[in-house]
Amino acid sequence: MPRRLRKKGLLLVISAPSGCGKTTISKKLLSIFPNLTCSRSVTTRPPRDNEMDGKDYFFVSRKEFFKMRKKGELLEWASNFGNFYGTPRRFVKKTVNDGKDILLAIDVKGAKNIRKLIPESVHVFLMPPSIADLKKRLRGRGTDKLKDVKKRLAIAKREMAQAKLYDYVVMNDSIKNAVAELREIVSDEKNKLKRQAV
Repeated sequence: MPRRLRKKGLLLVISAPSGCGKTTISKKLLSIFPNLTCSRSVTTRPPRDNEMDGKDYFFVSRKEFFKMRKKGELLEWASNFGNFYGTPRRFVKKTVNDGKDILLAIDVKGAKNIRKLIPESVHVFLMPPSIADLKKRLRGRGTDKLKDVKKRLAIAKREMAQAKLYDYVVMNDSIKNAVAELREIVSDEKNKLKRQAV
């Protein structure tokens, strides 16, 4: 097998309904696996109080975003709640080709695009214990108005119906349990890559 193929890293895609702990669990995984890095999305939404440009997201204007999209610089993109999100193509491809593992925490629409472009990517869907539990989490965040919570719940139901299309479904009944299951999944998939490279 060519040297370049042997060196390829794992491309892990994690999707979840808004409020299901995708960001928290992703951060835990990054602390467990030193070779795993997170792809930062480009977004047109304004940063939240605790977010930093270049660390959490790349915050850009709509004009900049559309320019990147037109030039083919985004591996995938989607629109949610009036804002645009995208995955920088160059960063993802360079990371994987350099033999490093990369995590994409993206929505269902973005994950579909990644699956088409990179079939060998590994997809995990985080499932909330119930819609009632998810509603409680969303309201507890205090970052969304009631009408936005209702919209997010409606989207969540549609997204959860797509979970069967993923390689793995992990129930997030607790952060500890979900991280433990994901840790095992990542380890197994990394071992598969090693065996394929021999």
